Amino acid sequence: MTSFGLELPCGAACADPRLLAELARRAEDAGWDGVFLEDYLVYNAEPDCPTADVWVALAAMAGATDTVRLGTTVTGGARHLPWELARRVSTLDQLSGGRVVLGLGVGDPNDDAYRRFGGVSDPRVRASLLDESLEILVGLFGGKRFSFAGEHFRVDDVLFQPVPVSVPLWIGGGWPGRAAVTRAARHDGFLPYRRSATNRYADAASELSAGDVAEILSRVRADRGSIEGFDLIVGGRRRRADWSAERLHVAAVAEAGATWWMEWLPPGTPDEMRAAASQAPLRP
Repeated sequence: MTSFGLELPCGAACADPRLLAELARRAEDAGWDGVFLEDYLVYNAEPDCPTADVWVALAAMAGATDTVRLGTTVTGGARHLPWELARRVSTLDQLSGGRVVLGLGVGDPNDDAYRRFGGVSDPRVRASLLDESLEILVGLFGGKRFSFAGEHFRVDDVLFQPVPVSVPLWIGGGWPGRAAVTRAARHDGFLPYRRSATNRYADAASELSAGDVAEILSRVRADRGSIEGFDLIVGGRRRRADWSAERLHVAAVAEAGATWWMEWLPPGTPDEMRAAASQAPLRP
């Protein structure tokens, strides 16, 4: 593992894109390799939580940084028209000098915005929308004239300019399970999420072991023939209080083949967020 990412909320105090830009700069100065945003229409930390538009916030973060990768972990594909998402992402990629990563999934099952705004709630339909969106994104980013006709979307002979410098597509989804990892193997990376007994993603009880990492990579290799150039992103939770134990765990999943460790910063006051973003990653 060579890369360490810091995952920030898009709501509460972090609804202010100026604070997010400052946190991204602090993280870059502290030695992080990437800074990523959770993507919610209404952040779920509390009822009626203030929330930032992640693409406006990421643009501010791009202007405040020079080297870190920037992206979403993850965007619900069923909430976006794929060509509009492609335009936002390609513009951000130009602005950042090719530093954008797009994380996509079927959507957090606990995201109440799908119900509150009349979105698609059926997970099978969400998955179908996501698969078509991914095919369209790949086609639009390819630099050639592109057409597509699917169950949900249609694109008729479009040349999408400017062509992004580079936008890896990371697929988020549940583990264990076949669908998400199979989808991820067709693209550039996998962010596996496993629920704990408390029905939460972001605690230590839900983290992946080195054995999980090895099994995931074995499935990816079987599906695509090689794991060369494929990212496996693990973590997605807050830092353990025991930093020595944390380093040992990070070292174990890295040895098993994970390419990114993702640390989540829970919502806090602006000063708490500044202090946390200024801490260096716990490299083994």
